[in-house]
Amino acid sequence: MEKQLIIDSHSHLWLKQDTTWNGMPIRTLDNGRSLFLGEEVQMLPPFMIDGRNSAEVFLSNMDYAQVAAAVVVQEFIDGLQNDYLAFVGRTWPGRFFVYGMPDWLHDGFQKQAESLLDEGFHGLAIPGHRLLGRSLSSPSMMKVFSQMEQRGAFLSITLADGMKQVEELGAVIREFPGLRIAIGHLGMAEPPVSPPWENPAWRKQVMLAGNQNVMLESGGITWLYNNEFYPFPSAVRAIREAASLVGWDKLMWGSDYPRTITAITYRMSYDFISKSPELTDVEKRMFLGENACRFYGFHDLPELPYIKNMSE
Repeated sequence: MEKQLIIDSHSHLWLKQDTTWNGMPIRTLDNGRSLFLGEEVQMLPPFMIDGRNSAEVFLSNMDYAQVAAAVVVQEFIDGLQNDYLAFVGRTWPGRFFVYGMPDWLHDGFQKQAESLLDEGFHGLAIPGHRLLGRSLSSPSMMKVFSQMEQRGAFLSITLADGMKQVEELGAVIREFPGLRIAIGHLGMAEPPVSPPWENPAWRKQVMLAGNQNVMLESGGITWLYNNEFYPFPSAVRAIREAASLVGWDKLMWGSDYPRTITAITYRMSYDFISKSPELTDVEKRMFLGENACRFYGFHDLPELPYIKNMSE
C-alpha cells in the first residue's frame, strides 16, 4: 500500500495521575506503574520510569510510527489535565488537537465549560460512560451543548453500554445538529457475551454517526480485543460492521495511547489495519487518516520518513 496519512483520533497525555474514582485513589508510581483502584497496574510502558506521559515522548512515538497528528481526549481516571493540555495545544498546535474537560460530576461545570472555551480549547470531552447519574440531555448539559454549537466547538464522548445514553445523545444531536461529535471506542465494541454486531444497542450507537456532523473513532479497540491479541481479526470485523452501518467516511482510527502500548507497540496499534487483507486501500486511507484530517481540519502536517530499525 502506498504511503498514507495517519492521524490518531484518540489518545491521552498527563504529567501525573493524582485523583480518585468512586472514593478509591489513582496515583502515579515509579517505572510506569500506577496505583489504580486498589491495585498496582502497569499504566505505562516500564521504560517511562518517571510516570510522565508527556507530549515529547508521544511525539517521539508518533514520529517513529509516522503518525502525523493526534487528538488528545480526557478521562476522569487520569484527573483533569486542562492546564497541561492547554500548554500542549499552544506549544505544538500543528501536531495536536486537545480537548478540555470540565468537572462534569459537580455543579459549576457550566461555568468551567465556558471558561475552557474562552481559554482557547476547541472542544470538550465527556467520559459519558462514567456519568450514569447525570443525563446527557438535562437542561444544564443542553446549555453547554448550545454554547458549543454556537462557538463551533467539538464534542468527544464515550457512551455506556445499552440504550439509555444512545437515546440521550440522539436528543442532543436533534437539538444541535451543527455540533461536531466524535463518539469514542467504536461504541465500546467489546463482546462480553456475543459479538457486538449482534447487539442491537451497539448497532444503534454506531448509527448515531449516520448524522451529518457525527463521527465514530476506534480508540482502545486493541484493548477491547486484548485477549484475542494481534492481528485482532475480530476488531477488524467490528470496524467493517460499523462501516456497513454508516459508511467508511464516518470512521476514524484511534489508539488510546499510552495504555494500549503496554501490550503492543504504538505502530502495532494501527498496522493490524494497514496490513489487513480484509480492507481495501481506499478504506484504509479513509479510516487511518483522511477522515480525521477532514473532520478536525488538520493542515500543514509533517512528512515523516520511515526510519529503518537497526535489527532489520
